[in-house]
Amino acid sequence: MHATGQMARHRVVVVGGGFGGLPACRLLGRKPVDVTLLDRRNHHLFQPLLYHVATGILSEGQIAVPIRQALHRRENVRVKLAEVTGFDLERRVVIAKPPVHDAVEVPYDSLIVAAGVGQSYFGHDEFALYAPGMKTIDDALELRRRIFGAFEGAELATDPDKREQWLTVVIVGAGPTGVELAGQVRELAVRSLRRNFRAFDPAAVRVVLLDAGKEPLAAFGDRLSGRASAMLEKLGVELRMGSRVTNVDAFGVDVETENGQERIAARTVVWAAGVQASPLAKMLADACGADTDRSGRVATLPYMTLPGHPEVFAVGDMVTLNNLPGVAEVAMQGSLHAANTIVRRLSGESTKPFRYRDLGTVASIGRFRAICSVRRLRLSGFPAWVVWLFVHLAFLNSFSNRLAAVWRWFWAMVGRTRHERIFSVTHTGGDLSAPESVREKIRASPFPAMQDTGAGPD
Repeated sequence: MHATGQMARHRVVVVGGGFGGLPACRLLGRKPVDVTLLDRRNHHLFQPLLYHVATGILSEGQIAVPIRQALHRRENVRVKLAEVTGFDLERRVVIAKPPVHDAVEVPYDSLIVAAGVGQSYFGHDEFALYAPGMKTIDDALELRRRIFGAFEGAELATDPDKREQWLTVVIVGAGPTGVELAGQVRELAVRSLRRNFRAFDPAAVRVVLLDAGKEPLAAFGDRLSGRASAMLEKLGVELRMGSRVTNVDAFGVDVETENGQERIAARTVVWAAGVQASPLAKMLADACGADTDRSGRVATLPYMTLPGHPEVFAVGDMVTLNNLPGVAEVAMQGSLHAANTIVRRLSGESTKPFRYRDLGTVASIGRFRAICSVRRLRLSGFPAWVVWLFVHLAFLNSFSNRLAAVWRWFWAMVGRTRHERIFSVTHTGGDLSAPESVREKIRASPFPAMQDTGAGPD
């Protein structure tokens, strides 16, 4: 109670400005509450299109919007750039570390945590140096550098075997990310880079898609999975199902198959297999005694709240609840559910458990090819691609991003142009002013290795 006798406004802290945090901020931004959004990045990212950044179709600014811009009309929402380092659920404070200041405590009356997931290497984090994932803008730009750098390496190589290494791209994981990236790399090589090189034909690039499962896009069911396989093979993607990666280095991957061990020589490897929940999920679980699964996701009650702490919500990919899929729609619906529950409580209304409404899933497989599953409806080919197009346009933030995306897609799909082919060749690996983690990543990147050694190992 303030000195004036007026009741203090309800304070809501939201951790994460992604699909699980931004919708809640937008909804609560219209209510008589004070909202603080904490995120270690200043932008909201449309992750499903990161592979378009990696393959030169879109720029990073066309799939991301500054969080402050997205919320500039919500005057009761305050955005703080800071990394959350802990929770004190008893005192109801979030501990956060801004980039250039000491750690601060942010008090709350209600807390929504939507920290998402990162890449999982299944206990082999050393693979990350040679096989980056694709979860952030930095990841996509690094992959762009490696993919386009590999073509440059092939142009300079004089030994046919070493040129073949440069022209082999291995993608680990046949889920939506791996399948969509594989299709776009082949489209890039066959259509967009024609007549750009003199020493080789870019269409000779070999794209190998590895997965330990039996079929790509298994979550779509046998029928659509079979159609996806046919589309990938028509594009020239080499499907290697039932293959488990046992080692990755700068010059290829070791694979275990039913026929034994195999070595695939490749200078570009992308990891698109498996996810691991944010460390914040374990922090929350430890703080309230909740369980976590093998991927580190915290178990919540049906209301998406934590045991013993109804004021704390966990939403999105970092949560395990009723075997929900790790897709953006689950995070957005969970975010709105948490925000609406807070509003209902403040109005004295009864609350309801979270119920996910499956609006369907869609995955693009190259130019004018996709598969789509919406309840009992199954589509493939061009009709599914049209659905994919409109779904992604609907979820992109800002009208300008939608307009720019349509323009770039037109030139990439109807024409052959990819505007975002620029990448930098740096020697940060030898720059002592750079963080060691950055220098290691650059040293492991194939394009600088090509410069240093000429064409690869002897």
